[in-house]
Amino acid sequence: MHIEKRKKDGSVQYYLAHSYRKEGKARKVRVYLGANLSKKQLEEKRRETEEKIKEKIKTVKLIRDPYHTVLSSKELKELEKLGAGGKIKLLHLSEKDWLKFTEEFTYDTNAIEGSTINEKEVANILEKNKWPEKPKSEISETYGVADAVKYIRKNKEHLSLGLIRELHGIVFRNSKPFAGKFRKRTEEVVIMDAMGNVVHRGAPSGHVVSLLKELISWYNKNRKKYPPIVLAAVVHNQFENIHPFRDGNGRVGRLLLINILLKHRMPPLNIEMKNRRKYYEALQEYQNNRNLRPMIELMLKEYKHLKMM
Repeated sequence: MHIEKRKKDGSVQYYLAHSYRKEGKARKVRVYLGANLSKKQLEEKRRETEEKIKEKIKTVKLIRDPYHTVLSSKELKELEKLGAGGKIKLLHLSEKDWLKFTEEFTYDTNAIEGSTINEKEVANILEKNKWPEKPKSEISETYGVADAVKYIRKNKEHLSLGLIRELHGIVFRNSKPFAGKFRKRTEEVVIMDAMGNVVHRGAPSGHVVSLLKELISWYNKNRKKYPPIVLAAVVHNQFENIHPFRDGNGRVGRLLLINILLKHRMPPLNIEMKNRRKYYEALQEYQNNRNLRPMIELMLKEYKHLKMM
């Protein structure tokens, strides 16, 4: 990184320039520091901006590798056996079964994100169009999640930018003005706990699309190499790390998890509200240490609960 100076309208403008490679091409970014700065001011601005740029670079590098912690060959074989005529059975669900799963999934996936609509109310909304006295956005997202489940049942795509945008658009079409749209440049995501500690940092907005493309490429290269449970866990966790939308990433990520399983002829899987704490811990373990095991263990636990093992 280096300082560049430009003269304009009788003033001297300072920029911090950084060169890097993206998708095989040399790129350069300039960040404006200010005009007519003193030596002290320039140094302070430079240090502050360098830290921000380094943090972005660190975040991108951390997110870029979706399968850093490799499971042992023994673990992979065990997981492969579960879905290959082993303990997890491929279920040919009836429409009644699908309705039951859809209602359970819709309740749990929305409740995880704070929806106040209970299980009975979800059933009344989806089966009878009977609306409770709850926020209209929550009612809309109840229909949206159920419609998204129907969509992935019929759609043949495994993973694509179009599929990701479509799922977000279906779920939030009547509740969010940015439904189906990735974060704009400068729309950054930093989530902190009550103590002010950063617990999640999404990918820099300028890298969202390229990182999603890398994830899609990784999946296409490895979809016949790894067991479906591993593929679904990696896609879901990595999608949550990238955090491509301003809001609604959790629900889309869990829909992608189901979609990957279905496309590999595995039963659908629901992360239950009662396991929310374990779910968040699994996401944190992957984000911080690239440890995939907690998410896989939670997925297997959910399969056991659904008596599919």
